[in-house]
Amino acid sequence: MRVVCSIAALLCLTLVAGCGSQSTRPGEIADRSPYPSSGSATVTGDFAGYPGVEPFIRRMQQQGFPPNQVAAVLSGAKREQWIIDAMDRQAPRPSTGPTGAWLRYRAKFLTPDNIANGVRFWQQNEAALNRASARYGVPPEYIVAIIGVETRYGGYVGKTRIVDALATLAFAYPRRADYFSGELASFLVMTKEEGIDPFSPRGSYAGAMGLGQFMPSSFRDYAVDFDGDRDRDLWNPTDAIGSVANYFKSHGWQAGVPVVVRANVQSPSGARAMKSGFATRYSLSELARRGITPASSLGGVSQVSLLEFDVGTGYAYWLGTQNFYTITRYNHSSYYAMAVYQLGRAIAERKGS
Repeated sequence: MRVVCSIAALLCLTLVAGCGSQSTRPGEIADRSPYPSSGSATVTGDFAGYPGVEPFIRRMQQQGFPPNQVAAVLSGAKREQWIIDAMDRQAPRPSTGPTGAWLRYRAKFLTPDNIANGVRFWQQNEAALNRASARYGVPPEYIVAIIGVETRYGGYVGKTRIVDALATLAFAYPRRADYFSGELASFLVMTKEEGIDPFSPRGSYAGAMGLGQFMPSSFRDYAVDFDGDRDRDLWNPTDAIGSVANYFKSHGWQAGVPVVVRANVQSPSGARAMKSGFATRYSLSELARRGITPASSLGGVSQVSLLEFDVGTGYAYWLGTQNFYTITRYNHSSYYAMAVYQLGRAIAERKGS
């Protein structure tokens, strides 16, 4: 990933060119860091005195960061209250019965513009999509759909400084502090490995980056240099395409296997009483005994998840394969995975593929 660095008051940051696509591990950080070699180890600014700061500095010291380097970054980070407010608004609400929740969610993504723009993105990046599909076994439509759902094909990648988002959630949002302190640690290691000014990358208010909205830990583990320029640049469509496909493959995508099929249900009340969700596992024979059968072929798949979708007048049922579960590794939501699936199919049908 190549980001142009600016001269910051706290850090004299120099971008080191020629970053390779092979990432090192903590404790083996390449010596091409933009971090300062000297300075105070005391954190000033918005995060001075926060309880989690000193333990975080010690944690990063164990990963090869001198305390002054971490202190310089945290001193320059900003606490953004609006990020905390936005996270609180996302808290799950209990279901009160069929209210059409799936239809409302679906309508956000399966729009005429989103489908047409998906076709256009596919046409503009067809060579990279075909190459990614051949290498990783993931059909192009699902790679396109992920990027469409996440950022409208790169139109909305986010404008929040990643360091501000992650520091705010790591130190000022106790409910998810463990998770986001881990992502902040991954972000600092990532910027050091890649030779990036830690104040330059911008993305979502939760710290996700690029067309595919990778969190820093996912960047380090799954981002690939897919255009051969020795950079892993998730704002570049080619690298983003390869990285999404690699993420899917690494999380168990099975080439040639359907994602999901409709279920024929003899007894809606019986299906409603069963446990459902992307993490469930039923054999087809067990479901058949309960009056639930696939409406179309599942190929050689013998185990599926039972998926329930609130359509207002009741519930619709589908059967998900391993590939549906793989999509939920991107976002742990059956609605999200189904939106990706249906958007991908709509784009493929419109394109004629």
